[in-house]
Amino acid sequence: MLGKLNSLALLAASLSVVSAQYYQRLGTCPKLGCVLPPDQQDFLPGQYFDLRLEVHAPVNGSEAFNSGVPDEKFTVTIAKEGGEAKSVAEFFSLDEPEIEKWTFHWYEDLYAEDAKTPTFVNVASKIYRRIALYEPGNYQVKLTYYNGETTTADWVVRPLATAKKAKNVILFIGDGMTTNMITAARLLGHKSINGKYQSVLQLDDFPVVGHQMTHSVDSFITDSANSASALYSGHKSTVNAMGVYADSSPDLFDDPKVETIVELLKRVWGSAWGAVSTALLADATPIALTAHTRSRYAYGPLIDQALNSLTNYTWTNHGGPDVYFGGGADQFLPGSGSYQGEDYYKAFADADYDISLNKTSLTALSNSSKALGVFCKSNMPVWLDRNVFTNNLNSFTNDPSGVKGPAKDLPGLKDMTIKAIDILNERGGDKGFFLMSEAASIDKQMHALDYDRALGDLLELDDTVRATVNHLKAIGELESTLILVTSDHGHGFDVFGGVDTKYLAEQKTDREKRRAVGVYQNSGLSQYTVEKPGISYGTGPNFPVNWDPRYAIAAGLGANPDHRENYRVNNATSRNPASTLAGLSSNDYYVNPKDNPDGFVVNGTLPTSESQGVHSLTDVAVFAMGPCQETFGGVYSNIDVFYKMANCLGLARPDANEGGKGCAK
Repeated sequence: MLGKLNSLALLAASLSVVSAQYYQRLGTCPKLGCVLPPDQQDFLPGQYFDLRLEVHAPVNGSEAFNSGVPDEKFTVTIAKEGGEAKSVAEFFSLDEPEIEKWTFHWYEDLYAEDAKTPTFVNVASKIYRRIALYEPGNYQVKLTYYNGETTTADWVVRPLATAKKAKNVILFIGDGMTTNMITAARLLGHKSINGKYQSVLQLDDFPVVGHQMTHSVDSFITDSANSASALYSGHKSTVNAMGVYADSSPDLFDDPKVETIVELLKRVWGSAWGAVSTALLADATPIALTAHTRSRYAYGPLIDQALNSLTNYTWTNHGGPDVYFGGGADQFLPGSGSYQGEDYYKAFADADYDISLNKTSLTALSNSSKALGVFCKSNMPVWLDRNVFTNNLNSFTNDPSGVKGPAKDLPGLKDMTIKAIDILNERGGDKGFFLMSEAASIDKQMHALDYDRALGDLLELDDTVRATVNHLKAIGELESTLILVTSDHGHGFDVFGGVDTKYLAEQKTDREKRRAVGVYQNSGLSQYTVEKPGISYGTGPNFPVNWDPRYAIAAGLGANPDHRENYRVNNATSRNPASTLAGLSSNDYYVNPKDNPDGFVVNGTLPTSESQGVHSLTDVAVFAMGPCQETFGGVYSNIDVFYKMANCLGLARPDANEGGKGCAK
């Protein structure tokens, strides 16, 4: 008995050592017993999810315990507040699953990584698949292991909401977009006189604005994968993970899953749904609608999931998207980028999809058929290159058919979104539809410190939202459609002055060049709306008439690599601010000597292993218009965007739409 007490005391002491480490053994599990979903999670009534239990036995390191032998006789109970605790198998009327075992390793800190001395952990685990909770209230899951040690998870099942208040939902995501970027875009695209704008963004006319907090489940800086997962499922996840709680198993696709909004919407109402993105369709924001994996980079398998739902075991069938428009031909053309090398153009065609590879064929698509539109390899060229610096398109080898050459007949976000609405509106009928439309390169260009290209795509997003409002009004669907515009995370971007780019370029030293930056009264007025003789982009209202004024905005990120800044628009392709140098480490970045050679050096704030800017902690705005708009005011977690949408769509159900095991009432 004394030996067991000493062991438990050692366990408690070791947990205090590792619970706040730079690296984490398993982010959602500070103890050696793990419950996934972990403590403090929320659930929609009737939403399917998996429950994973893990018991860890570290072989070495500060947590070394029980000679590396995990407890395989652990027990787990669940109880609704005020009710009796029952075994999970009994509670959900399931057969008890088999014990799974594996080993993983991790580095406890930077010293361990430098010394290449990982800690190995042996694991015993069980997983209960496809279960659901239907009664609102508080629940507690208790895992008992190692002779009385416990890990508990307190869960909340949200209130029921079965009435459908909105027929349709359109969710616009400006990836990486912050309020500071929106104000900068307004300055570039809209003229002001004596401090008063003569026109404003469409976003400025939305009746309700709220803010969402973007933390992931185990870190306070998020990425696009798990932040999209929170928006689509109401469950926070781990960086790079989507539709799952990341476990420690070797399989990227067997982690405990949670049902997404399109899976629920298809199961409950049979509605149509679609995704539009200026990124590759396998990128995190569009693919997270159907993805269930802890690796956002498994592009090929994730496209297969988008078409066929999960292939490794029965989960839930989202029926495939009715509309899928974006880039990423690499995952559709047969070859190394596609799942098992298969031709996914053919796979979608065999599933009765009409296929479009350019703008011309996009406009000709039938509104009654399912549609796949893939318009280039990788991410789509940004708005600025498609509309202003069009010669840059010739440098790409991104034709979606696989022939060598550039994709030139390219739709924009507005073209794709309006066509998607027409198809979804016809296919959804009185059952309605859900559409996610993403302006992806706001984020991608902010990473590259290419602020002009980022803000161009933000203005394209606003132009698309404006066109969507007008189109919904024209087809009689505006009053029945909830329109949301938000972001998944932010960057530490802001405008802090103006800059005389001509003066800056002609000075000799960095200190003299920095004198060209004017702050406060010397920041001046926007020159982006002042016509330049002989220059006409023909891009219409709400966009700059001069993208390269002498007096430009002085803007930057709070987190960036070493780089050289001249504040000019790059009329070539996107920036590459930091690069490696010949003869030095391939993971050590310096100022790129070819980038902005007439600018001055700005010292970075990031580790020198980072070549681009990174995401920030900032809250991001949520703009709402239509049914349920009033519920989106205030400040709330990113998961609440899902619950607010789900409630407006009547997805919080008191009973199952289909029978089977795993349904607890």
